[in-house]
Amino acid sequence: MRRYKKQINSLTIYFFTLIFIITLLLIVALFNQEEKLVVSNINTIKSVETSRILPITTNIQDTFQVVNKFVKVTSTEEILKHPNEKIEFSGTLTGYGPDCVGCSGNLGCAPHPNVQNGNIYFEDTSYGKIRILAADPSIPCGSIIKVSNYPYINGDFYGIVLDRGSAIKGLTMDLLYNSEQETRNLGRAYNINFQIERWGY
Repeated sequence: MRRYKKQINSLTIYFFTLIFIITLLLIVALFNQEEKLVVSNINTIKSVETSRILPITTNIQDTFQVVNKFVKVTSTEEILKHPNEKIEFSGTLTGYGPDCVGCSGNLGCAPHPNVQNGNIYFEDTSYGKIRILAADPSIPCGSIIKVSNYPYINGDFYGIVLDRGSAIKGLTMDLLYNSEQETRNLGRAYNINFQIERWGY
């Protein structure tokens, strides 16, 4: 009888030891399990495998903020100091037509298209259908500008630098309209916010 009880005690200890080991293995397996974090941006969606979600998410957000940071400038001299960077500045916006005095109707940037047909838009491969702007030579032809706070157009809009002008200097830009007649009541708009989102073509 005593021998039988010893065998039962040994089996009980063995059983609980086995349960304990299995429990430990399950806990280790759960903590080492890989998770998937989906990271998205404007153009693509990627899957990133990670075992620590929070630190990686924080790093991605930090990088996103740095990439989208604009350098604020107050002169064309400062613009030239930051080539190929995202630039932001406050300036003046005027309007002009292709039939203005001294205008040939051909834009100042190659391939110098003629816009006397009323085509005030440009089809950009990345930004789609956008307005045409004349800007200071410090901003290269083909540059994409986001314009905000312009009182004659509802909301923000994008423009592309395709023209120059003898009166367009410094932080002043000129927006192409169908004709000079359309611009007569516009005048100069001040405190316009410009953001250079792309340099050149």
